[in-house]
Amino acid sequence: MPSYKQLTAQLEKLHKEVAAAREKEIADAIADIRAKIAEYDITPEELGFSSRPANGARKRPLPPRYRNPKTGETWSGRGRAPGWLAGKNRDRFLIKD
Repeated sequence: MPSYKQLTAQLEKLHKEVAAAREKEIADAIADIRAKIAEYDITPEELGFSSRPANGARKRPLPPRYRNPKTGETWSGRGRAPGWLAGKNRDRFLIKD
């Protein structure tokens, strides 16, 4: 029966072999994919890698709803409230249009 040290050495060797095989197979797969893309003139949009949503709309940042009168910092009202607003009446900081 192999000893603990022998088994850990075998395991380490296997981990290295797995990593090397994975790197080689990934390189082969990337080369194959690049060849297919070049052969068929496939665009990123055809693969679903468009930077815009399908309808072409982009998310716009929300307008600020609250403003700190001392520093001019603003907050949209979404997410964690800033420190200057914590525990205070938010109505006092509301931006009136």
